[in-house]
Amino acid sequence: MQVPHSIAKLLKAPGRSVLPYLRWILVIPVFALGWFAPRLGNPVLSAFESLAARLANRKVETLCIVALTAILTRIALLPIFPVPVPMVHDEFSYLLAGDTFAHGRLTNPPHPMAVFFDTFHVLQHPTYQSMYPPAQGAVLALGILLGNPWVGVLLSSAAMCAAITWMLQGWFPPQWALLGGALAILRLDLCSYWTDSYWGGAVAAMGAALVMGALPRILHHRRVRDAVILGIGTAVLANSRQFEGAVFCLPVAAVLIGWLLSQRGPSLRTALRGVVLPIACVLGLALILMGYYNWRITGSVAVSPHMLDFRQYGAVRPFIWQNVLVGRYYSNPQFQRFYDIEVQNHTPPNWDLGYNIQNTCSMWWAFFLGYALSVPFIALPWLLRDRRMRLPLTQFVICGAALMIVNWFEPHYAAPMAAALFLLLIQAMRHLRRWQIKGRPVGIFLTRVVVLLAMVRIGMATFEQVRSPVIKWGSQRARIATQLAALPGDHLVIVRYAPDHPPGHEWVYNVADIDRSKIVWARDILGRNLKPLLDYYHDRDVWVVNADAVPVEVEHFPRGSE
Repeated sequence: MQVPHSIAKLLKAPGRSVLPYLRWILVIPVFALGWFAPRLGNPVLSAFESLAARLANRKVETLCIVALTAILTRIALLPIFPVPVPMVHDEFSYLLAGDTFAHGRLTNPPHPMAVFFDTFHVLQHPTYQSMYPPAQGAVLALGILLGNPWVGVLLSSAAMCAAITWMLQGWFPPQWALLGGALAILRLDLCSYWTDSYWGGAVAAMGAALVMGALPRILHHRRVRDAVILGIGTAVLANSRQFEGAVFCLPVAAVLIGWLLSQRGPSLRTALRGVVLPIACVLGLALILMGYYNWRITGSVAVSPHMLDFRQYGAVRPFIWQNVLVGRYYSNPQFQRFYDIEVQNHTPPNWDLGYNIQNTCSMWWAFFLGYALSVPFIALPWLLRDRRMRLPLTQFVICGAALMIVNWFEPHYAAPMAAALFLLLIQAMRHLRRWQIKGRPVGIFLTRVVVLLAMVRIGMATFEQVRSPVIKWGSQRARIATQLAALPGDHLVIVRYAPDHPPGHEWVYNVADIDRSKIVWARDILGRNLKPLLDYYHDRDVWVVNADAVPVEVEHFPRGSE
């Protein structure tokens, strides 16, 4: 059986051709085994499930265990999957935000040499800051204060797994919530780019889980703290995945409003004091802070950094119905090449709506479900008739539709959907577990197999990494940075690119306080004199890097040769 090309492209790296096929091969005999030996391993597995159920009844301890397990298991894999090296534009941009926040600032003043530092997804004017919402930057800032920005990523992944478990505790019996937390660790935390990079996913998923975990608690207990948590979750979404988070929250708002206005709802006084005012206060404060953040960076309360970046640089707009700006001119060849390619990829005949939908669905499935977590959806017919699942089903459908109208897709765009997906997944497993065929407990066997396959995926990914380690291009930049950091004095690195340089391999990224950093990265721009830059940094050692040389090395740049 051939793996679809788009899925194989996502799962395969050079030297990893065996992995997708092995996954298919593993799934086939599993179903046969479920028919012929559904009670295989039952004494041991039943005892383990009973032990887990007793643990799950201690809900607070369960949340702590899930979070600690997410942290400790990922740390245990560090010899095989080391602390990630940034390589994607977005990662460097988020790291700039984290460095800015860690220094106690919301943004940085524009630099007089900004033309040489201009880079992707970073504003240079009116202030110098990342274009992205601040939540992921705040997580990285926490990591920087603790010693390494990746520590923030690790903690956010653990918080996401705990939040998903807490959400499930509000919907299902505690043992099923624990199972959901375990699957979240296996699928979203370990061997996942959400944890193995700096561009996020976990923060938005955590926010969505807080929203969906607070909702049933509000409906049943009408406590102020649950309303506050729902407001906090919504604020996290508004500062991480703004469009997708807003779409995700619409059905929740509809359910809350319908409940407040119904005969089953609370009295007006209880509704105001216990639900409406706490949520309104949290969201009102969040809106004020967001407006202040926008104003400090862009000069306008209503213009976010993301919006301003699109105005200054963007050729392709966010949504598929918006016009592509053809013929836009940029100040350096790397920007010109990057945005020209982007325009070509989003205009006919290269752009096709059908392919866009297919690619989005394939990438989403490969990241969130794969072979292991697709098995429970054998119970989809029961799931569709389940009244309790109407809200997550609605969220899943409208969030999926919203993703189809956006011009780009990466799995972290769908991070809010993770909350709805795990609700559907666990309920599907509950339906599946009761499934019997001619008295054979096939469903129990299949639910156990889901966990086993999720664990096998981690083992296979680890084996493949040991067998054929993936060397990312960003390691070259990190190697040179390490070499220069070990030398005395401060350094200026002039980066030169070949005309056909891959625009995704960008070297010119700097920290928040450029002039006080040990290494400053600058762009050599064809036709622009370097003398103003060299004069500005007259007290630094100057180096040149030819980014497309093989191998890439750093060499002294003789002053006076500009």
